[in-house]
Amino acid sequence: MILGDFLKALAQLPDPRFRRVLWLGIGGTLALLVAAYAALLWLIDAAASEPVTLPWIGQVTWIGDLLGWGSLGLMLLLSVFLMIPVASAITSFFLDDVADAVEARHYPALPPVPRTSFWDGLRDTFAFLGLMLVANLVAIALYLLFPPAAPLIFYTMNGFLLGREYFQVAAMRREGRAGARSLGRRHRAAIWVAGILMALPLSIPLLNLFVPILGAATFTHLYHRLTGPGARVARYPSGRTSPDRAR
Repeated sequence: MILGDFLKALAQLPDPRFRRVLWLGIGGTLALLVAAYAALLWLIDAAASEPVTLPWIGQVTWIGDLLGWGSLGLMLLLSVFLMIPVASAITSFFLDDVADAVEARHYPALPPVPRTSFWDGLRDTFAFLGLMLVANLVAIALYLLFPPAAPLIFYTMNGFLLGREYFQVAAMRREGRAGARSLGRRHRAAIWVAGILMALPLSIPLLNLFVPILGAATFTHLYHRLTGPGARVARYPSGRTSPDRAR
């Protein structure tokens, strides 16, 4: 079950190789979160003809507020929404390192696979960010129409998108793009539930900093559980990966 996959990821924290990726991931997550928050403040500042005053924060003065404690509180609050796309970006960039660490410990018999190129990862990240932006803009209208159902809509929609992205990135290493999509369709329900369970802690400030890397490890376990390492070795006895590995 997905909880077992998450517990395996959590149990690997003492592993030096995994811990290194975790701290790099947390640093990258913080950097992206600050960048997203700075971009949001810039948009607010650019759109307003007069200085903007925010509740509990006061007047937004851009750089001054970005570095102030009040602004830090606002950033933590907004991280509930900003962390969904940030988590996707971090997963795309660090998945290979996370998966290598997980497979070295739990699936050592598997043959190595080529690393995803930087540009392929960047392309997929921006494509998914665009999808997330459009989906959440549409969701705003649903929040206004059905306010009591807003949390359900938020977690259901973002859980579906997150699960799809996490699994696609994890499976594509060994199955290729087409193979990963085929697996995703076959296991859509399990992946959706796993995505929702990842979206829940992403909406908790500070805790959400750890989720992208742990989520990548969890979905690596999920992929191997759904496919079975023995079956995959039998499919590719020569050590090569799926013929559609090229992205």
